[in-house]
Amino acid sequence: MDVLVIGIAGGTGSGKTTLTNNLKKHFGDKITVVYHDNYYKRHDEMTYEERCLLNYDIPQAFDTDMFVKHLKMLKNNQAIDCPVYDYTVHNRSDKIIRIEPQKVIVVEGILIFENQDLCDLMDIKVFVDTDADTRILRRAMRDMKERARSIESITQQYLTTVKPMHEKYVEPSKKNADIIVLEGGHNQVALDLLIHKIADFIGE
Repeated sequence: MDVLVIGIAGGTGSGKTTLTNNLKKHFGDKITVVYHDNYYKRHDEMTYEERCLLNYDIPQAFDTDMFVKHLKMLKNNQAIDCPVYDYTVHNRSDKIIRIEPQKVIVVEGILIFENQDLCDLMDIKVFVDTDADTRILRRAMRDMKERARSIESITQQYLTTVKPMHEKYVEPSKKNADIIVLEGGHNQVALDLLIHKIADFIGE
């Protein structure tokens, strides 16, 4: 089966999930979506307080070897048991999601272009580029609403790890992108181009 793999990367709060969700909304189960965030390493050996202090914005925070393995399985028309990460406890949960392969696979994450093995598996690499002030505001709203975080913890994490790691890892990975999209999911032109590309590939 010919497979098209589209990577969508960008900083936290850049709008990459909105872009991904718009593609899911348009194509439904005709595309497969895999999130790098679900592959954060498990840390059962640590207390919640210790896990709160970890740096989640470095490549070593992810089990990318498993992610690469699973992506290769999907490309080979094999289903995967994807782990599920629980942001409220800063740890992988005991749940899994059975993900079935499709002709189009969308891969999303902040650091997916930092890893060459992952890049080599992608046919189209899209980097969502959004102003830093907009990204931190979006992150704060999301983390308070969806992840039960306090504004103090959000601010501390942003200043100590998110911002410096964005500058060290995420921003430089933009050089590996084929397409740079401004304002993420709000860029209708970019969305239309991706929809057209996917529809053409799956024969719609």
